[in-house]
Amino acid sequence: MNWIKKTLKIGEKIKKILKVRPSKKDIENSEWTSCCKGPVLKKDLEENLWTCNLCGKHHRINSKQRFDIFFGKNNYEILRTPIPVDDPLDWKDSKTYKDRLIAARKKTGQETAVLIAKGNINKIDVTVGAIDFNFIGGSVGAAEGEAIIYGIQHAIDNSTPFIFFPCGGGQRMFESPIALSQMTRTTLAVNELKKNNLPYIICFTDPTAGGITASFAMLGDISLSEPGALIAFAGKRVIQATVKEDLPENFQTSEYLQKCGFVDLIVERKDLSKKIGILLSILLKKKSDINTESDETSKDFNTFTKAAS
Repeated sequence: MNWIKKTLKIGEKIKKILKVRPSKKDIENSEWTSCCKGPVLKKDLEENLWTCNLCGKHHRINSKQRFDIFFGKNNYEILRTPIPVDDPLDWKDSKTYKDRLIAARKKTGQETAVLIAKGNINKIDVTVGAIDFNFIGGSVGAAEGEAIIYGIQHAIDNSTPFIFFPCGGGQRMFESPIALSQMTRTTLAVNELKKNNLPYIICFTDPTAGGITASFAMLGDISLSEPGALIAFAGKRVIQATVKEDLPENFQTSEYLQKCGFVDLIVERKDLSKKIGILLSILLKKKSDINTESDETSKDFNTFTKAAS
């Protein structure tokens, strides 16, 4: 009977160990994260631009990391965008919207989910925007709408192309109709950009969904995407329940949408700066600072010329 008691005690100890799970804070502060083959060091991912060496997965990055990779560290300037009054509807559910904003700003070090920066790519001045998913899921409210419109107006005033990296779940429910109105406002701003004959390039990142997809993110003159990015309006299960049909396994991925014509080109993160530089030189009919004589670059040049035409 002693061996049975010992076995039961060991079983109880194992149960206790399995029940202890790391908190979100523990995971964020850990030196490790998970990918295709299990745990991977964040340091190794960072050295590879937050892309997995084994499976090629492009992990999510924040706006400043995006600008560091795209322009190079310290080669850009973040612009200060207007910040409207917080919580105009005095929203409260399990916690107040103001508390959510305080937590998001503390977590990201940003006032809003959208950052706008100016810099130089391939000897061409550009205005670039990016959304940080860590800021309330990258959702768009009044402040984010103002930032996007400010970025577009900066591009118009300085006659620069406007490049945007969308990411997020859509419009922010805590601002209800105010958030929904940003779909119209940002769309009208994009129209003004196009009236001024300035290139508007979108590069989808994972995930881009909801009202973001249904407005300014689908209006690019050229639509690029990182590999494996989720691009959608409604969720897959919602669509399946509506149409009563099974959908393809890779449905709503950038690869699937490229086949459907919604995405022009899929570009790996490490190549984005170079390839967007080539694309801009074609659109603006400027001499490229990038050597187009090599086979790979020449092939890109021909592909981009076709996409831009």
